[in-house]
Amino acid sequence: MLFFQVVLIVGYIYAHVLTKWLSLRWQLVTHLVFWASALTLLPLSVSESWSYDASSSTAWQTLKLFALGVGLPFAVLSANAPLLQAWYARSGGPSADDPYFLYSASNFGSLLALLAFPLLADPLLGARETSNIWSVGFVMFGGLLLISGLVTVRGANTFAVAPTTDVAYSTPKLKQIAKWIIIAFVPSSLMLSFTTKASTDLGSIPLIWVVPLATYLLSFIFAFAKLKRLSVKSLQIPMLLALVLGTVLLTKIVDQLSTPFVFLLYVPVLFVIALYAHRLLYEMRPPAEQLTVFYIALSVGGAFGGLFNSIIAPLVFAQEVEAQLTMILAGGLLLFGKGPITPRALAFGFLASYPILYAAGVFGASNPFDDATLQTIIVISMLIGAFALFRNRPASIVVIIAALMLPIFSDKKDSLFQDRSFFGTHKVYTTGNLRLYQNGTTLHGLQFESEFGTRPTPQSYYYPKGPMAQVITSEFGRQSDSIGIVGLGVGALSCYKLPTQEWAFFEIDVMVDRVARDPSMFTYISECAPDSPTHLGDARIVMAQTDYTFDILVLDAYSSDAIPLHLITKEAVQMYTERLAGDGVLVFHISNRYYELSTPLARIADELGLHMALQRHFLDKDSEYTGGNHSIVAIISPDEARIEGFLADDKWKPVLSDGRGPWTDDKANLLSALQWLQNEK
Repeated sequence: MLFFQVVLIVGYIYAHVLTKWLSLRWQLVTHLVFWASALTLLPLSVSESWSYDASSSTAWQTLKLFALGVGLPFAVLSANAPLLQAWYARSGGPSADDPYFLYSASNFGSLLALLAFPLLADPLLGARETSNIWSVGFVMFGGLLLISGLVTVRGANTFAVAPTTDVAYSTPKLKQIAKWIIIAFVPSSLMLSFTTKASTDLGSIPLIWVVPLATYLLSFIFAFAKLKRLSVKSLQIPMLLALVLGTVLLTKIVDQLSTPFVFLLYVPVLFVIALYAHRLLYEMRPPAEQLTVFYIALSVGGAFGGLFNSIIAPLVFAQEVEAQLTMILAGGLLLFGKGPITPRALAFGFLASYPILYAAGVFGASNPFDDATLQTIIVISMLIGAFALFRNRPASIVVIIAALMLPIFSDKKDSLFQDRSFFGTHKVYTTGNLRLYQNGTTLHGLQFESEFGTRPTPQSYYYPKGPMAQVITSEFGRQSDSIGIVGLGVGALSCYKLPTQEWAFFEIDVMVDRVARDPSMFTYISECAPDSPTHLGDARIVMAQTDYTFDILVLDAYSSDAIPLHLITKEAVQMYTERLAGDGVLVFHISNRYYELSTPLARIADELGLHMALQRHFLDKDSEYTGGNHSIVAIISPDEARIEGFLADDKWKPVLSDGRGPWTDDKANLLSALQWLQNEK
C-alpha cells in the first residue's frame, strides 16, 4: 500500500506539472512518450537475480522490488485520474466545469479490478498469463489515451478555451492544503489499521485484506458521485454511530464476542467514517484549475497513512495501536468547520468520559452477569447518550473517544516480551505454569516453566506422541545424520536432537530466532541445540543456495493462518527433494484453521513421482501430556519403502492424488484449498 500510495504522489505531481506548464498538445505527446517507455518493461516480472536478504530492511527490499517490477507502468497509470479530469475540464463536455465526478468512475474501475483479481484472474489464469493479458490492456490503454487527448484538443479549440499556459492559476492556501492532507490521512490509516486489526485479532482469514480495501474504494465512489442527498450534514448521525461502534470494537469488551460478528461490524464502521471523510473532501474541493493540487494533497494524506501504519508504527509501538489513534483523529473530523475548540467543550467531554470508562472497566473485568451482549449494550448506550448530548460540541466527542482509547495503549497483558517486526506482532507471556509465544494469532510454541534449568520436553504440536515426534524419534529418525527444520518457532523440536546428529534451522523472521534463542524466554535451543545454526531469510531461496543433504526435512511453515504459497508449489517440493538423501523424508506440518492442504500436496507428490502418507492426530482424553495439541502431518519421500515403513503403523494413511493439476509457481489457486469448499465437495 505504501509503495502504491507514494507512486501515486509522483503521478499526481507529474500531472500537475504537465497541466500547469504545457499546452494540451504537448501534455498528450509527453504522456504518450512515458507510456511508450513503460511498454519496454512489459510483461511485468521479477528479476530472477533478486533474492531476499534477512540482514537488511524487509520494508525497504519490498519497496525496491515493487519499484523495479511495476514502478514506471504504474507511475504512468497513476497520473491519469487528475490528468484526464483536467483534460475533461477543458473539453467543453457536460459538467466540464466540475469534473470531480470522474474520480468516482476511476475508483469504480479500481474496485472492479480489485475484486476481479482474486475471484477471476487468480483462480483461472496463471501469473504469466495474467501478466500477458494485463500487458495487452496497457497497450489498449495507450490507444484510449490518444483518443481522449485528441477529443480534448478538438473540444478546447471548438469552445475557444485559452491554452493551458495562459490560464490564470490560483494557488490554494497552505492551511487549506494541510486540511486536505489530514482528512485524507484518516480513512487511509483506518483502512490499514482495520486490516491489521482483523488479521491479527481475528485471524488471517483468506483474502481478508480485500474487504477493507474494497470498502475504502466504495466510499470514494459514493463520496465523489453527484448525489444531491448525500452531504456531510446528512452523514453526521451515521458518523456519530460509527464512532460509537468503532470505539466499542477497540475496547476489551469486544474480546468476548464471536469472531465473525466482530469482523462484520468493522466493515460498516470503516465505510461510514471513510465516506464522511471523503465527502468532506468533495465538499471542500477547489475550482477545476486547482484540481491537480487537490489530488496531490489527497495522495500525500493517503501516503502518510501508509507510512504511519507500515513503517512508523511498527518501529514506535510494541502493540498495534494504530486503529485507536486513528479513531481519535476520526472523531476530530467533526471539528472541521465547527469554529474554535473551547475549554468548556473539552471539559464536558472529559467529564462525560468518566461514567463510560467506569462501565467499560467494571463490565470488562468483573461482570456479575457474565454476559458479553449485556456489557456491549450498556457501553454502547452510554456512548450514544454522551454523543447525543454533546453532538453540538465536537471537541467533547474527541475527548470521549481519546479517554476510551488511551488506556489500551499501555496494556501489556503481563507480557514478558512484546514487540513487532515486518512480519507481525510477537508476544511472550505466562499462563499458569505455561510459557507461551504468540505471533499474531498463531501460537508458535509453549514450554512448562517448571522445566527451566533442565532438558525440556517438547509440547504443543511437537509433544512426544505427536506425528512429527513419531518421525524424528522412529528408528529411521534416530539413525538420521542430518535434519533440517523450516520454521523455527520456539525451537521445541530441537530437544529430539541426538549428539551425533547435525541440525539446521531456516527462519525468515529474525525476531523469532531472537526469542527462541533467549534462555530467559525459552530454553529448548539453549538446552538442546545451542550450536545448531539458524539460516535467516526465505527458506526456499536460502536452502537453494546451500549444499545440505538432509535425511529428514521438516516443513513447519503452514500451520499459521497466512500460507506462504511459494513454499508449497511443485517447484518448491522438487527443490526440497533435491536436498534429501535418496531415502529421506519430507515432513509437512499442515494443521490449519482455514486450509486443507493434503490434497494439493498429493497432486504435487503424484506429479513428481513421490510417495505420501498422512496422519490426522487427535489427543487422547487421558493424555498425560497436557501441553499437547491436535495436528495434521504429511510425509513424502522418493523411496516407496520408506513410506510403507510408516504405513505399518495404522496411524498413518496413504494419500492418493485426485488427478488434478498441481500448484506451481505460475498458477496456484489458494481459494480452492479452503476447508469449507472442501467440505462442500
